[in-house]
Amino acid sequence: MEVITGTASNLVAGVARYVFQKVRRNFSYVCRYRRMVSGFEKKVETLKDKRDGVLLDVDAAEKNGENIYPEVNSWLAKADQMTDSELKEVKGLEDEAKNKCFISLCPNFKARYQLSKKAEEDTAAVDELLQQGGFDKISYRDVPQPILFVSPKAFEDFDSRRLMFNKIMEAVKDPNVNIIGVHGMPGVGKTTLVKEVVRQVKEDKLFDSVVMAVVTHTPDVQKIQDQIADMLGLKFEEQSMTGRASRLCERLKKEKKILVVLDDVWAKLDLMEVGIPLGEEDQGCTILLTSRDLNVLLDMDAKKSFPIGVLEHEEAWHFFKKIIGDGVESSDLLPIATQVAKKCGGLPIALRTLATSLRNKRQFVWEDALRQLSKPSSSNFKGVPATVYSTIEWSFDRLQSEDHKQTFLLCSVMGHNAPLELLLVFAMGLGLFHGVNTVEETRNRLLTVVSDLKASCLLLDGNTNKQFDMHDLISDVAISIASRGNSVFVLRYKHDSNDWPDDETVKECDKISCFGMSELPDQLKCPKLTFLGMGSKDPWMKIPTNFFKETKNLKVLYLFGMNLSSLPSISLLGNLRALCLKNCVLGDMALFGELKNLEIFSILRSDIEMLPEEIGQLTKLKRLNLRRCSKLKRISPGVLCKLSRLEELYIIIKSCS
Repeated sequence: MEVITGTASNLVAGVARYVFQKVRRNFSYVCRYRRMVSGFEKKVETLKDKRDGVLLDVDAAEKNGENIYPEVNSWLAKADQMTDSELKEVKGLEDEAKNKCFISLCPNFKARYQLSKKAEEDTAAVDELLQQGGFDKISYRDVPQPILFVSPKAFEDFDSRRLMFNKIMEAVKDPNVNIIGVHGMPGVGKTTLVKEVVRQVKEDKLFDSVVMAVVTHTPDVQKIQDQIADMLGLKFEEQSMTGRASRLCERLKKEKKILVVLDDVWAKLDLMEVGIPLGEEDQGCTILLTSRDLNVLLDMDAKKSFPIGVLEHEEAWHFFKKIIGDGVESSDLLPIATQVAKKCGGLPIALRTLATSLRNKRQFVWEDALRQLSKPSSSNFKGVPATVYSTIEWSFDRLQSEDHKQTFLLCSVMGHNAPLELLLVFAMGLGLFHGVNTVEETRNRLLTVVSDLKASCLLLDGNTNKQFDMHDLISDVAISIASRGNSVFVLRYKHDSNDWPDDETVKECDKISCFGMSELPDQLKCPKLTFLGMGSKDPWMKIPTNFFKETKNLKVLYLFGMNLSSLPSISLLGNLRALCLKNCVLGDMALFGELKNLEIFSILRSDIEMLPEEIGQLTKLKRLNLRRCSKLKRISPGVLCKLSRLEELYIIIKSCS
C-alpha cells in the first residue's frame, strides 16, 4: 500500500512540474514578446544584407555568362519570403498585440503569446537560412559548344569533294582506324571539308564529343591544350606542361567516344605531349589531322590519308560563276570571265577572293584584272602557282582605301583567331586611321574596315565575335606584300638569335613580329621600327638591358611571356603610344611613368600588386587595361584622377586605396 501511495505521489509531482514548466514557458512568451520581436527584426536585417550580397554576386555572374546553381535561387526565394511575407505577418501580430481587451483595460495576452511564438520560430528559420547562405560558389559555366558548325553554304558539294567526303566519313566510322589524315596545298579547302565532316558527325551523333584545335606553323602546346580544354569545360590548375597534359589526357579518356580534330599541322606533333591519348587501350579517341604535307601525316602514323586536289575546270567555273552571278553567261563578260577563272588554278580560296572582288564590276575592270593576272608576281610559296598569288594580290590592290590595306597587312602578322581588341590597340598605337580622336571612334572605324575585309573574303570570322581569322595562304601573300623593301620581318618558326636578319636589313625594318623566341640579340638596332610583337617559348625569358636603346621610333610594343624585371632601356621609348604586356614578369613599374606619349597601356595576367603613383604621369593615356591581374590590391592615391584623358578603364582589384 505504501508503494502505491509513493508511486502516486511521484506521478502527481511529475505532472505538476510539467504543467508548471509549460505555464511558465507560455507566460514567458507573453512577457518577453517585445524582446523576441526585436531579436527577430535584427536577424531579418542581417538576412537582408546577406541576401543583397548574394544578389550582387548573382548579377555579376549572370553578366559574365554563368549559370546560377539551383540551390542559390531556392535560397534567394526563401530569403525573399522571410524578409517580406513573414516579416509582414509578424508586424501584423505586433499591431494586434498592442490592442487591449475588456474595454481596453486588459492586455491582449493571446495576441502577445502568438506574436512571441511566431517571432521565435521565424528567428530559428532565419538562423538556418543564414547558415545555408554561406555559399562557396554561386555559379557555374556551361561547357561551351565547340564552334565547329559549317553552314551547308560554306561547303560546295562538288563531285570530287563529295567522293572524298564519303571516304573520310567511312574512315571516321571505322573502329580500327584511330588516326586519319587529310592533305593538300594551301587554299584547297582542307579545313572546310573537315568541318563538313564534323558537322555530319555531330548530326549523326557518331561521337559523344567533338573538339578541334588549330596547330599552325608555330605549334604552341599550351595553346592547343587550351583550345581543347575550353570545348570540354576543363580548367587547368597545373602549371607545368606535363601536368596539364596529364589532366587533359584523363579528361579525354572519360569520353566514351571522342573525335579530336587537329587542323593545319605543319610538322610532326607529339600527341602525348599535348595530352591526347593514343594506344591500343584508347580506342575511343579518333584523331583527324589536316596538313599541307603527306609526309607529316605519315610521321604521325595516320592509318588512312586522303589527298584534296584543286577543282576540275567545270567545278571551278561553276563555283566562280555562282559568286559573280549566273547572268555572266549571257553577257559580253563571258570570254573574259572564263579566262580570269582559269588564272585561279582551280584553288577555291583564289576563286572566291577574286570573284568577290570582281562581282558587279564593269568590263574595263575585268580586262585590267586579266592583264595583270597574265603577268604573275613571283612568290616563294611551295606548291602554289604564281597566278594564285597574283589573284590575292590583285584583290588587295583593289581595296577601297589605305585604311583597308594597312589594316589587312597588320592582321596578317597577328596569327589565327586574333582578338579584335588587340587589333584596336595596334591600330591606335600606329595611328592607322586619320580623322578619329577617341577610342570609341577608332573602334567603330576598325570594325567597319574589318567588316569590309570579310566581305572581300580577305578576312574570316574567328571562333567568337570578338576575334577574326585569316587563311594561311592569304596571310602569306599579305606578309609578302608587306615585306617588300624589308619593311616587315616575321619569324614564323622556332628560332634563336641566329635567325635574325643582318644589320643592314634590320635597319630598314618598320615592323617585326616574332614569337617562340629562345634567344635575343643584345641590342635591337632598328631606328625605323614602329611595331614590335615578341614572345618567348621559354617561360619569362629576360630581355637584355640595352635591347631597346636603338628603337626610339617604336610606337607599338607587344610582349608575351617575357621578363622585364630589369629593363631600364624601355624608358627611352619616348614615342611609344601603345604598350601591351601579357603574362610578363614586371619589375620597377615606375619606369613606365616616363613614357609620356603613351595612349594605350595594357597589363594582362600579371602578378603586380600595386599601381605606382608614377603611372599618373601618363597624362595622354586614353585606355588602361588591367584585366586578370588577380594580385592587384592597391592603386596609389590620385593616380586615376591625374589621367584626365582616360576614356576606358578595365580593372578588377581586391581592395583599393
